Amino acid sequence: MLFKPDLNETAKAASEGLARLASSARRRTVSIAIGLLIVVGAAYIAWSLFNQSPATNRTQTGLTVPVLAALPRIEDMPVYLDGVGSVRALNNVTVRAQVDGKLLSVNFKEGQNVQAGDILAEIDPAIYKAQFDQAVAKKAQDEATLANARIDLNRYQQLAAAKAGSAQQADTQRATVAQLEALVKSDQAAMDNTQATLGYTKIVAPLSGRAGLRQVDPGNIVHASDATGVVVITQLQPIAVWFSLPQQQIVRVNTAAASGTLAVDVFANDGKTVADTGTLTAVDNQVDQTTGTVKLKAEFPNGTFQLWPGQFVNVRLKVQTLQKAIVVPTASVQRGPAGTFVYVIGEGNVVSARVVNVVQQNEKDAVIASGVTTSDRVVTTGFANLADGSRVSISENYQETTPDLAPRKKGGGQGGQKGEKRGQKTQDGAGAQKSDSGAKSSQ
Repeated sequence: MLFKPDLNETAKAASEGLARLASSARRRTVSIAIGLLIVVGAAYIAWSLFNQSPATNRTQTGLTVPVLAALPRIEDMPVYLDGVGSVRALNNVTVRAQVDGKLLSVNFKEGQNVQAGDILAEIDPAIYKAQFDQAVAKKAQDEATLANARIDLNRYQQLAAAKAGSAQQADTQRATVAQLEALVKSDQAAMDNTQATLGYTKIVAPLSGRAGLRQVDPGNIVHASDATGVVVITQLQPIAVWFSLPQQQIVRVNTAAASGTLAVDVFANDGKTVADTGTLTAVDNQVDQTTGTVKLKAEFPNGTFQLWPGQFVNVRLKVQTLQKAIVVPTASVQRGPAGTFVYVIGEGNVVSARVVNVVQQNEKDAVIASGVTTSDRVVTTGFANLADGSRVSISENYQETTPDLAPRKKGGGQGGQKGEKRGQKTQDGAGAQKSDSGAKSSQ
């Protein structure tokens, strides 16, 4: 016989189960709500701490910001215009043979400094010496004929005066003497020509400078039409630099050049050291429309051969000197939405941001037209935690925080060192272990 449960007991059990489920759901909802409130509160606290500026934290806690400071000074500051240029020789000559012939000798070394008039090479002079001798002999022959004609002319003139000879004959002899005199002059010109040609067999340096690489060897036949020549001579002292400036600076340069000679500096490869100082010699008469720049030329003594033709250099042209200008370190000038400003240290070592007008600045100094005086102290280092109204302490041994470029190993410290020692012991063996233990005992 099967058992049939009572319907009332079943309904009662179901209602109790539903009640338990409802109670469990309420408890879970309350727990979730409490957890959300805790998370939101922690997030708000973290957000408040994160968005609070370091300067505010320092002010609230009464801490000061360590900085370095400097006083503005009065100096005469030069005004420079920077440009990029290239070094060029004042004179560059390709020495060529002026006559044809066999090259007998080369009398210079490659890279040697030569002086104007030095004999660089010699061409076989035999043919040209013979031509010169022929011209000399022809002149001597014509001079002898002229001397005889002059004697005859003197005789004919005497006979004509004594009525013993014809006056016509005397006049004809006078014309003959004139012809022979002209012929002797022509012989002299021919002799000078052959003498000059003979002199061309010695190739002479036309200027003082540095000889380049030799283009032809002795024994070769050289011609006056050869394009390569024998050698190239370049003048290195003095030397020229061509550089460019923007077209907006033309008026400024011309105004400064009208008042006197302008100094030009050339920097060495490091971009900071002045290699040589020269003078501006010329400004081009037109602007390059493709680049919007104008070319300028300066000459330098180049006493130590710091400059070399074809070299690219950085150039600065001095156009003005600001008399008794207020100068501050460039590091003190900051830039913000309102322009350039500096932090000025006031009473109680409290800083205030002050807008300044910067006329000129370089890597080291900045010229201030207005905004500070020589009695103000300006901050030069320590801007990371600085804000308007912060209290500062002026330090003499301030060191900025530098990033760790070589991170330490995880679990570093003594543990890491011990691990390295254990590895060293394993590699070195027992003898190394003994030496390590002896070192530890001595310590």
